[in-house]
Amino acid sequence: MAPVTLHLRSETKPLEHRSALTPTVTRKLLDEGFRVNVERSPQRIFDDEEFSSVGATLVEEGSWPNVPQDHIIIGLKELEDKDPFPLKASIKGYHCYKNQGNWEKVLGRFPRGGGTLYDLEFLEDEKGRRVAAFGFHAGYAGAALALLDWGWQLEHVNDGGLPSKGHYQSKSDLDSEVKEQVSKGVQKNKGKPPRVLIMGALGRCGKGTKEFHFRDLVCTFDPYADFATSTDHLPSLLPREASEAFSEALLPSLLQLPEKNTAPVWVGAEKLFKEKVALLPQALRQKSVPVANREAKA
Repeated sequence: MAPVTLHLRSETKPLEHRSALTPTVTRKLLDEGFRVNVERSPQRIFDDEEFSSVGATLVEEGSWPNVPQDHIIIGLKELEDKDPFPLKASIKGYHCYKNQGNWEKVLGRFPRGGGTLYDLEFLEDEKGRRVAAFGFHAGYAGAALALLDWGWQLEHVNDGGLPSKGHYQSKSDLDSEVKEQVSKGVQKNKGKPPRVLIMGALGRCGKGTKEFHFRDLVCTFDPYADFATSTDHLPSLLPREASEAFSEALLPSLLQLPEKNTAPVWVGAEKLFKEKVALLPQALRQKSVPVANREAKA
């Protein structure tokens, strides 16, 4: 049997620095006989050289549309609407299974390209639980932002909410900033620390929130707080640690790709894909015929 070839796509969504594969997991895949091609990326948290140093093959950014049909493209975020061409087999989160806007055209690109979507959000184990998710680091980052906002608003009463935050190179950088901001807030708050209640503490997000705590903080909740903090894709605040955790959780399933026709996680994902494709209008389910083939038939 030919080895499985994974093609790690460079993410194009703004502010997205995470990666579905990390150098650590890539090395483990290579050790198991996989081939891994990694697109060069100007925004991925991991340098290209971190992948090449473990044996991955670096390829040009955006080269994924031209990979052979048997290669599996892996990434995190959906593609841009400006790329309407048919799609091949892909492992990524596509946001087209819950009747999201334009879902028919997005999903229809896979049957037109003869490909299968293995949606990351619907890769599930025998108990119906996602095999890999970013919830832990979403909770961790959310807790950090809440404390940063608390300290900021006490120190800058007339300056509005917390300014926008970019990603952090490491968790320790975020931790240090939060500790400093909370210390300033406590001074402004007459020595009183922030009080927080963790709701849903047993879930992935809740566990991440619990992890982010300081022993000198008392935890409770004020339902009448007059400010709120929001951000797009929270785990991107800590792209390195979030990617490492996610990729490690995904690894056991990736190692089953050579048996994807019998491995439950992949069988289930393909079954769901086919069920969703069956809901598409017939015109969006037909496989596209390459221009060269059409001309030959003519």
